[in-house]
Amino acid sequence: MSQIPKNDFSGLVQTIVASYHAEPKTCNIDSGKLPNHDAIVEIIQLLRQLLFPGYFGKQNLVTGSIEYVVGDLLISIHDRLLKQIQNALLHEAERREETIVDSEQRAGRLVRDFLQMIPRLREVLATDVQAAFDGDPAAADSDAIIFSYPGFFAITIYRIAHELYLRGVPLIPRIMSEHAHSATGIDIHPGASIDEYFFIDHGTGVVIGETTVIGKHVKIYQGVTLGALSTRGGQKLRGLKRHPTLEDEVVVYSGASILGGDTIIRQGVVISSNVFVTQSVPPNTRVTVKNPELQYRGQKPVTFKQQPPDDWQI
Repeated sequence: MSQIPKNDFSGLVQTIVASYHAEPKTCNIDSGKLPNHDAIVEIIQLLRQLLFPGYFGKQNLVTGSIEYVVGDLLISIHDRLLKQIQNALLHEAERREETIVDSEQRAGRLVRDFLQMIPRLREVLATDVQAAFDGDPAAADSDAIIFSYPGFFAITIYRIAHELYLRGVPLIPRIMSEHAHSATGIDIHPGASIDEYFFIDHGTGVVIGETTVIGKHVKIYQGVTLGALSTRGGQKLRGLKRHPTLEDEVVVYSGASILGGDTIIRQGVVISSNVFVTQSVPPNTRVTVKNPELQYRGQKPVTFKQQPPDDWQI
């Protein structure tokens, strides 16, 4: 196959470059460094090795060498995360046309603060493993949950990203959460506040917005949206409570949508499938939608009106 001479592209090159000047918001030229997406994914992989030793990365670990393994992991994570956070801080400062002083020192403090949270992260994630085991009769053991459950993978990445989000690290938490989103179909904003013993069963299509608050022992199924009632206000809504609150021991079944910052789902509520909720629900209430009438054509129509059992699930 004959190659096209480079000179034939000269006009197109000029046109494309001109579009860069016309649409500068979609370019990152003559500006500070950005975090590297692939490097952040590698950091996630290293953090999973640190959080779940023996499951990912080096296996067949023994007690006698575990301190050396942890030390090597901490050094690798520290150095990689330090570089990415420093790039993110510099880029954010330049984007805001601000001057950042001692970005390396600030990044160092952020990394140290984050790494100090690893033991606490392990404690919380252990409750999530237990919630998945208790809530899913198909779970043979915790190994299957840690290795293979997409809901648990998404929750793990969320809890990592949330700690960075709380410390004001720009860009990186969202890159992490979108990596989990692309891998699992579960979209959890790193700004959401989610307490212990959280379980997402199946998971595909779950959306949890930035200002969502979730209590302890909450279980949600695939296709659930915890979203904003309206986003027509755009950036004017930034910083406002736009997403719902779910108190302790709430269950939300597949396809349900719970919307609005003033919407509070009180303790012990069960939200059935395909329900659309935009107002608060009192404690220990079951919210259902009346079954549609099903008809079979080609013969005498048969109407089914039976409600699903109280413990119905997929």
